[in-house]
Parts: sequence; structure tokens; C-alpha cells
Amino acid sequence: MSQLLFLHSFLLFQLFHLDIQSDWKEYMATSKVLNWAKEYGWRHLIALIFATFAVYPILFVATNSVADFANLTNSKLIPDGFTLKHYKLLSNDPLVPYYKWLFNTYKVAIIAGFFNVFLGTLAAYAFSRLKFKGRRASLLTLVIVQMFPSFLAFVAIYLLFFQISDVAPFMGLGTHIGLILVYLGGSIGFNSWLIKGFMDTISPSLDEAAKVDGATDFQIFRRIIAPLSRPILVVIFVITFIGIYSDFILAAIFLKDKNLWTVAVGINTVFVDDFNADWGVIAASSVIAATPIAVLFIFFQKQITGGLTAGSVKG
Repeated sequence: MSQLLFLHSFLLFQLFHLDIQSDWKEYMATSKVLNWAKEYGWRHLIALIFATFAVYPILFVATNSVADFANLTNSKLIPDGFTLKHYKLLSNDPLVPYYKWLFNTYKVAIIAGFFNVFLGTLAAYAFSRLKFKGRRASLLTLVIVQMFPSFLAFVAIYLLFFQISDVAPFMGLGTHIGLILVYLGGSIGFNSWLIKGFMDTISPSLDEAAKVDGATDFQIFRRIIAPLSRPILVVIFVITFIGIYSDFILAAIFLKDKNLWTVAVGINTVFVDDFNADWGVIAASSVIAATPIAVLFIFFQKQITGGLTAGSVKG
């Protein structure tokens, strides 16, 4: 009898002990979760909220690009019917040379982006490394000019290139070359400032060592400064490319020939009027046009991050 009582007591003790261990493990697990939520969880919550705001418009446009019937008043995140007719219209309609417009957009954006980086780098090197009369005044002039809104110059630009058309039609109004020249003039000043800020972080001792070895200023620029400035140059190219790629106003002012239109001008002119807009075609066009931008960001993600952060700290 005493053995049974002892066994019964022992089993009760083991069950109680196991219950205490289980409660303690559960408490510790809960405590870890609470500590994690207190220390890190709020960051994830904020990131999730911002990600939702960022992803929802993308999903909304993507799903409506394949919606059977889509307009701004009755569009849904998950449409009632799916179709590819909007993409087929952009690909097969002879009255809508969409891919010709896309090619024009690429051409203008890539050429303007390249020369923006090239000319901006030369100007930034001069302001960062060379000592010449009027250097400070030139820098201040660049800053002051960038403070004025660009649309203030639209009328003057139009009249200027209208007159250039009489002298040099190949670079006047209604040409891609003229449009590229306008883009170059509007962004080189700002880009030069960004690149100069990055170059100022590169130690001047590298220049001095190169000069001791007999290197010229151009050789220092080409072999030392330019390669070390690659992250900010990638940033400048991407920013310029995206700005020109999505521009509508200047392209609409300059380009009148349908075969020279960019994507933004073509879609807005053909599918949007004062009373109606073909939302499905616009959404499909946006998906096609935005895909290269997304790929560009993913491909140059490290360079973009490194370029923006490295130029923000001096020393």
C-alpha cells in the first residue's frame, strides 16, 4: 500500500514538474517573442505598412492591364474577367506604333543619360580639383539657376529652337537631337554638384602622388578619379534615365511627328482625351514601360546605394 502511495505521489510530482517545465518554456518563448516585438517588431510593422502602400498601386495597375473591362471608376484589384487584348492592341495595331515610341524613348534617354554623366563628370572634376578664377562664382551660379522651376524656361526654349530650326533643321524643333540638348542643359548643373560632392571625398593625396610620377590632370581624371567615382556615376545615369524616360511635357512641346513620339506622348495623345481615357491600354503600356526601370534598379542596386551614401559623408 505504501509503495502504491509512493508511486502515486511520484507520478503526481513528475506531472507537476513537467507542467512547471512546460509553463516555464512557454513563458520563456513568449518572453522572447515579446522582447523581439518590442525591440525589432515595430520596425517590421512600419516596413510592412510602407511596402503595402508601395506594392498596392503596382498590383492595381498590373491586374487592370489584363482586365476585360477597366476604367478609373469601376476598377478593382482583382478584376472580374481577364484578357490580353490591351497588350495585343499595343503590339498589332498599325495606328499605334507603340514599340517605335518605346525605341524612341530608349534612344533619347540613353544618349542624354550618357552625355549627362560624361559632361557632368568633367565639370565636377574641374570644380573639385582645379583652381581657376571664377570657380566659386560659377558654383553659386549653378545653385541659383537650379532653384528656378524648369517650366519657366519652356517658352524661351521653344522660341530658341524654333529659330535654330531655320539654321540647323537636324537639331531644331521636332527632332530628337534638339530634345536631347534641352535635357542636357537642364540637368548638368545639378548632376555636377552631386558628382563634385562625391569627388571631394576622394583623398587629394592620390592626385599628389600621381603628379609626382609625372601624370597630367587628364590622366589623373581618367585613371584615378573617374574609376573611383563609378558608384555616383551609376546613380547619375539611373536618375537621369528615369527622369527622361518618364518625361511628358518637354517631349510633347518638342515632338510633333507621330513616328518621333516617346511613350508618354504617344499614349497620352492617342488614348486620352478631355472626356475619356482607355485605362486598360494605359495600364498595359505602364507595365511594359516600367519593367526596364525595375530591372535597372535591381541590376544597379548596390551601386545606387553605395553612390548615394558614400557621397553624403566627407572625410
